[in-house]
Amino acid sequence: MSTIIKNGRIITSEQDYVADILIEKETITTIGSNLKAQATTMIDATGKYVIPGGIDVHTHMDLPFGGTSSSDDFATGTVAAAHGGTTCIVDFAVQSKGTTMRQALDTWLRKSEGKACVDYGLHMILTELPDGWLSEMDAMVKHEGVTSFKLFTAYPGVFMVDDATIYKAMKRTADNGGLICMHAENGGVIDLLVKRMIADGKKTPNVHALSRPAAAEQEATHRVIALSEMAGVPVYIVHVSSHLAMEQIREARDRGLPAYGETCPQYLFLAYEDYADGSFDGAKYICSPPIRERANQEFLWKALKADDLQAVSTDHCPFCMKEGFKGLPKQKELGEDDFSKIPNGVPGVENRLHLLYEGGVVRRGWSMNRFVQLVSTAPAKLMGLFPRKGTIAVGSDGDIVVWDPQRRYTISATTHFMRVDYNPYEGMTVSGSPAYVLSRGRVIFEADKFVGAEGSGHFVKRGQYNLI
Repeated sequence: MSTIIKNGRIITSEQDYVADILIEKETITTIGSNLKAQATTMIDATGKYVIPGGIDVHTHMDLPFGGTSSSDDFATGTVAAAHGGTTCIVDFAVQSKGTTMRQALDTWLRKSEGKACVDYGLHMILTELPDGWLSEMDAMVKHEGVTSFKLFTAYPGVFMVDDATIYKAMKRTADNGGLICMHAENGGVIDLLVKRMIADGKKTPNVHALSRPAAAEQEATHRVIALSEMAGVPVYIVHVSSHLAMEQIREARDRGLPAYGETCPQYLFLAYEDYADGSFDGAKYICSPPIRERANQEFLWKALKADDLQAVSTDHCPFCMKEGFKGLPKQKELGEDDFSKIPNGVPGVENRLHLLYEGGVVRRGWSMNRFVQLVSTAPAKLMGLFPRKGTIAVGSDGDIVVWDPQRRYTISATTHFMRVDYNPYEGMTVSGSPAYVLSRGRVIFEADKFVGAEGSGHFVKRGQYNLI
């Protein structure tokens, strides 16, 4: 199998030039002008951008949560990802209380095997860490290619761990080269606020945001950065929703600390005002940390431009609004009478590149290099995938998106590939969309038609992070 992409404007995080690309046996082998080689597939990219495939390092496929499971599995979720130009995801294996990391990894490999249509890696969520299990962290990094670990300061009794456990995990990564990812909210205070609001009869979906104030995210972000400083290791803060939390990361970086953060499209495009009326339709927007007020958005956009935040992921964790959609059980409806029972999560893996191109390049004049850095290169470097992924270079995987800047695309649940019955960006028309999406040199999407194969994606063993 071989593919030539001709006459495209190749964009990486640092380069911008016109050339042809030859991919042989899944790998880029030649980049040059007027390549004459014969190939199985020929793509004319005249007038289009040729960019490395997007990398979404925060997804939750087939995740048990809140009495149900996220509605996309590794098959439907990766097809949706590919449609939007994402050619690699990093999902999360959950080490539930009483189970080992090895058991968790095996469970998630069974969930994904034979389903994913793009390559994928796994983080490990830690819910407990006895001293005797520390060596398992080493084995995950050294032998299994699971080189990042997520811990929570939120969700008491489910995911939340204490500061000592966080510090212990951080100190271990100082030795084994892993990276700690943190969900940073003050779970104890939030739990108290939720109980008080329910007791006061405040049960509508909009109260969810009121029970998780930005200050609770700010405090936890400050705390976990302080723990990482004491441990002498980098830390990666996931799904930064508020400018208050972002400013903790910026301040740490200004002091020279290796603190990193991602935000998500929902915090850049959606707002508390969208569901402040208290109707159950607001359940569409329930995620944690919550979607903040509209005035918060521009702070995050500016942080992305200035590199105060380093990546955009989706935290894709979809739950359907209506029971029975495509055979799925009740999901968001579990919380019809109590906001605290609404499964937390929104869909987004399909539209990340659409939204960032529209909001960053089209509306705010970002360079294409910055766009590629945020959606592909920085995630690849931080999560140990670079240069195999995240760039266009000889020796890199043939994960490529031919992006048509002239194409107009309207986001809608009626046409998206995600297995969820709504889209939070419904009706939004964006400029720019993939014309072709290639996974390891094979075309898997042509415009809006899936031409790949379920199960063709590989589990990728990741290396150690590269600091950026």
